[in-house]
Amino acid sequence: MTALRATKEIGGIAPDAIPYAALLEAQEPAILKGVARHWPLVQRGLEGAEAAIAYLAGFDGGARITGFTGAPGIGGRFAYADDLTGLNFASERVLLAAFLDRIRAHLDDAAPPSFYVGSTDLDAYLPGLRAGNDLVLNDPMFAANPPLASIWIGNRTTAAAHYDMSNNLACCMVGRRRFTLFPPEQVANLYPGPLEPTPGGQVVTMVDFRAPDFDRFPRFREALDAAQVAELEPGDVLFYPALWWHQVDALDPFNAMINYWWNTSPAFMDTPQNTLLHALLSLRDRPEAEKRGWRALFDYYVFGPADRAGAHLPEHASGALGPLDEMKARRLRAQLLNRLNR
Repeated sequence: MTALRATKEIGGIAPDAIPYAALLEAQEPAILKGVARHWPLVQRGLEGAEAAIAYLAGFDGGARITGFTGAPGIGGRFAYADDLTGLNFASERVLLAAFLDRIRAHLDDAAPPSFYVGSTDLDAYLPGLRAGNDLVLNDPMFAANPPLASIWIGNRTTAAAHYDMSNNLACCMVGRRRFTLFPPEQVANLYPGPLEPTPGGQVVTMVDFRAPDFDRFPRFREALDAAQVAELEPGDVLFYPALWWHQVDALDPFNAMINYWWNTSPAFMDTPQNTLLHALLSLRDRPEAEKRGWRALFDYYVFGPADRAGAHLPEHASGALGPLDEMKARRLRAQLLNRLNR
């Protein structure tokens, strides 16, 4: 692939002065250089893979985590099987210490099996780790929307490009990582695969970035024109907004990352992913004339200004067209469930 635009880097940020609100307002990825460099996990990783593995094993809470294992032939790329009937790896519930031992046993292999632990809740599975390895989450937005902190562990792996529904702060702890990032508008040029099964709960690209098949996926060239790449060293923190597509390459024999997901919408709001699935059921295959009409209705009620549809109604009559609160959300959910169960 041709050289991609480098993600913006911001240096000299104190751990207690991360500009969370400004990052969110800009809606662009940014690397916060060295913000987590002082964390003990980063320091153990700089000593070597063995030191980092021993440090993490010391926080094993005894609960079984989900470990993914792929054959050496996948080259670390966790994705769909070639025939799209399943996935190219196996998953199992295993003790963290045992899975770390498997990774350790292959640290010096030229072509090891691929080992990956994804999105594992820090507080539930590695209790105590956050006491010394945690961002200073001091923006008021986090009081109402506490981020979910997770850990990702493995050897040289690739999480094929996908999107998440939350804003993300990805903290590179051990080993180097490369994020290849695309704005949400590039979805059609990334050739998403089947909605199920998926490698990690989200649809991923069909394009193998290591050797793109431009005859099969010609629009991927357009995606590359809009892409940017973030090269992370241990201690770097990458921010990127919700719905940005991202491929994540872990580049060393042992790698660990801690990330924080959060949204600013109230918890009573439903996930738009459910709306997308319902739209496939109810809208996609209707005649084009009807779809144009429904597009106008969605623009009016949903994608336009939030107060437009109820602006001409008295407050007592606005119902769900007025500002949404928990009670109105419950009523809407009950109404929707009632209609779906007919």
